[in-house]
Amino acid sequence: MTTLLVIAKEPRPGRVKTRLTPPFTPEEAAALAEAALADTLDAVARTPAERRVLVLDGTPGPWLPAGFEVVPQCAGGLDERLAAAFAMCAGPALLIGMDTPQVTPELLSVDLDGCDACFGPAADGGFWALGLAAPDPSLVRGVPMSTPHTGAAQRERLAGLRVRELPVLRDVDTAADAHSVARETPGGRFASLLGTLTAVERR
Repeated sequence: MTTLLVIAKEPRPGRVKTRLTPPFTPEEAAALAEAALADTLDAVARTPAERRVLVLDGTPGPWLPAGFEVVPQCAGGLDERLAAAFAMCAGPALLIGMDTPQVTPELLSVDLDGCDACFGPAADGGFWALGLAAPDPSLVRGVPMSTPHTGAAQRERLAGLRVRELPVLRDVDTAADAHSVARETPGGRFASLLGTLTAVERR
């Protein structure tokens, strides 16, 4: 079975989702980040997996469900931190972040048998998921992160491998992203909190 990796930051004001401010306050942005992380971890918890690992920058909080190993992120750029996460895995692994609370167990139940990798592009030019049948940190290390071309660069690293393409998802970076994602998954914690915050702002 696959190891599911979630790379995340502790949702603290001023450290997460800073592009949501404005219109939201740093405290509201952190609350939205916590809701997104909680929705993500819930989906992972309901997905069959050999291991579920939270690779965390910070300290776990009450948003962490049971059944997860928690390991600290290593030092260095995001590419180094992703590479280190894959290096922990002896078998197939799928890595996602905390920016796509619309993920579902169906999306995460990726069968890596018969392929070498799976790749989930993000609407902003990045990627929301990367799966490797035989995790090789060198496939991630050195990829320029957080640019409009990150997804293309990562996809190029997989050239020559048998790659299973996953659907395009939208990361939550801006307020417009947040509203778009909430409309896709109206029943989640993220959508519920966003609706409450938006209703308060409109008063």
